[in-house]
Amino acid sequence: MNKEIFEKYARLAVSIGINLQKGQEVYINISTKQKEFAKYLVSECYKLGASKVNIDWFDDDIDKLKYENESLEILSHVEKWEIAKARHKGNTCPCLIYVEDSDPNAFKDLDIIKVLNARNSRRKVLKKYRDMTNNKDQWLIIAMPSQEWANSIFPNLDNGEALEKLWEAIIKTTRLNENDPVKVWKGHIKYLQDKADLLNKYHFDYLKYISSNGTDLKIKLHPNHFWQAASTKNNYGIEYVANIPTEEVFTMPLRDGVDGVVCSTKPLSWNGTIIDEFKCYFKKGKCYKVEAKKGLDVLEKLISTDKNSAYLGEVALVPFNSLINMTNVLFYNTLFDENAACHLAFGEAYRENIIGYQNMKEEEFKKLKLNTSAIHVDFMVGSSDLEIKGYD
Repeated sequence: MNKEIFEKYARLAVSIGINLQKGQEVYINISTKQKEFAKYLVSECYKLGASKVNIDWFDDDIDKLKYENESLEILSHVEKWEIAKARHKGNTCPCLIYVEDSDPNAFKDLDIIKVLNARNSRRKVLKKYRDMTNNKDQWLIIAMPSQEWANSIFPNLDNGEALEKLWEAIIKTTRLNENDPVKVWKGHIKYLQDKADLLNKYHFDYLKYISSNGTDLKIKLHPNHFWQAASTKNNYGIEYVANIPTEEVFTMPLRDGVDGVVCSTKPLSWNGTIIDEFKCYFKKGKCYKVEAKKGLDVLEKLISTDKNSAYLGEVALVPFNSLINMTNVLFYNTLFDENAACHLAFGEAYRENIIGYQNMKEEEFKKLKLNTSAIHVDFMVGSSDLEIKGYD
């Protein structure tokens, strides 16, 4: 890809995404396949005054070898230096940039239960350090195309055509085809914020979902819920955009207030496995049964990750004619697919979806009974005929 696109993307990520402030530290989590783009990100961070920029490299091929050859005990173990690093992040709250490019089928031939058990064990150890940064850091998820990812989306095209098609889709949905993406994104952020402001004005008691595919779901919203849009403000008053692209407004359900059935409308790619055509049944907030034509065992493992992973942590509304949905591309990547359709999320609830979250103490959050979990997994439920009614 040409230099201009790399420069635009890096500028958008650093100035609008994490909204880097002078003197802040940055961590970039990125694939070894994206070394060239990593240089543009690092350069842009230093241009805007970063005190230090760190790179955490990952590689799906190497990770797969580790999962194939190492024991569960070794995979689950967290080294002392890893804890020290997590503690450092917890104490300093650096800006975080995650760059996704993974093949959705990267781990399809692995023992997925072993993979999930190892990751969950590590999450439990490191979660308390991650929680130290809640509402204090600025973070962003973006994506870069890889050949493996492109081939999974466009299996009937040759390598060059597939990669070009994926690039085209990413450029369009992130608005990098505009002369000044930063300016355009500021307008887009305001558009979404206007929608969130209107929903906050209504302050609905519950939402009712009905669709011809079988969805019939009632979701009570938390009494203190607050709708957020693209831009989030942390406890220090710094605004940042966590997802690029994004087309959603989202809020917090009441943990025990979900009843009925909801049907997926797009495949869910989770930990290298595709889960498709699934139904989730809820009673008093808990998903007590799931059905799926593909990936049922993984879906069952997902909702049993911990005691709260079967409860919802997010409700998100997305226009059916979003830029992402209009591409007619199924990305097999939640960052994109969740912004093509209305979605829900299992697991962790976002504290910024509570009124007055910036000034609240830990004890106050606990009293509000927010759903806490080691996971936060979005799944898509939006369709052309999905009807959502809000009741005050």
